[in-house]
Amino acid sequence: MDLKNITGRVCDLVVKTGAYIREETATFHTSDIERKSYNNFVTYVDKQSEERLISGLASILPGTGFIAEESPALKTGEINWVIDPLDGTTNFIHGIPVFSISVGLMENKEVLAGVVFEINRNECFYTWKDSPSFLNGKVIKVSEAALLCDCLLATGFPYYDFDRLDAYLSVFRYFMGTTHGIRRLGSAAADLAYVACGRFDGFYEYGLNPWDVAAGCLLVENAGGKICDFRLGDDYIFGKEIIATNKNVFNNFIQAFKEKFRQT
Repeated sequence: MDLKNITGRVCDLVVKTGAYIREETATFHTSDIERKSYNNFVTYVDKQSEERLISGLASILPGTGFIAEESPALKTGEINWVIDPLDGTTNFIHGIPVFSISVGLMENKEVLAGVVFEINRNECFYTWKDSPSFLNGKVIKVSEAALLCDCLLATGFPYYDFDRLDAYLSVFRYFMGTTHGIRRLGSAAADLAYVACGRFDGFYEYGLNPWDVAAGCLLVENAGGKICDFRLGDDYIFGKEIIATNKNVFNNFIQAFKEKFRQT
């Protein structure tokens, strides 16, 4: 499998799909919003974007399965495309310019390639197995920050699973007092891409899905970062929780989760 060639074709497809989403920002109206569940929205833009991606990806690598946010009935297999057609739908709905497309290629539980396109800045992050990570053609690396006090972090606020909110807020409070600050962009795919290129030094969130993180995980790892779940294991793609940092602050970063999440 020529992963470099495949990734390049995926980048072209994702950029074209992103242009469609950008065009729709001018005509989208809040009456077009559908509610999937509490605080979980979808629009015709999400659906049309996913249809374009599925059609294009099926031609790039025929016979693969799909794990796609808006199409849960699609068949899966040993090799699957993992797609979020519009990560940051709530931002899109409200006209807040941070939303992205995320496409990962997985064989069983291994991510083979990943592409994240942040639409508003026209930034395409991409990588494949045993490759560096790239941003618009240039190699990227995680930050070199060695102390939490020098770090800027990203997180996502829980919007439906509040059972662990107290532990989450405890970690949040700890990092508020020990870092440069915490940002909440509203797109986990963009958060991970920003860790990969060193804009953020760390990211953590729970309540996530595979399409939110599959591509971004490989970006971070191939850019020299480290990833785990809240229990410090490796179930961060399907386990609905993730920690991603540079290697220098990883041990200090996860200490907070050992203490605050040990009983959750």
